[in-house]
Amino acid sequence: MTEESVTLLSTINAPYGKSVLLEEVDYESGLKMLRIRIREGNRFNVLDLDADTAASWGTTMSAWAGKVLS
Repeated sequence: MTEESVTLLSTINAPYGKSVLLEEVDYESGLKMLRIRIREGNRFNVLDLDADTAASWGTTMSAWAGKVLS
């Protein structure tokens, strides 16, 4: 089994009692992933993203938030 090291980057309290945890996951092989854990009550959704996908997602989210907050 591949060993991984997980570092918490941020915890975000979202609307409707949800929380979002952003974690960096480092694997022995040198692979780094961004793990997103969304918690809603007892339900969890976990998504691991590579750097390119995380960058694209972040750009899209920032553009949307900038437009809405303007």
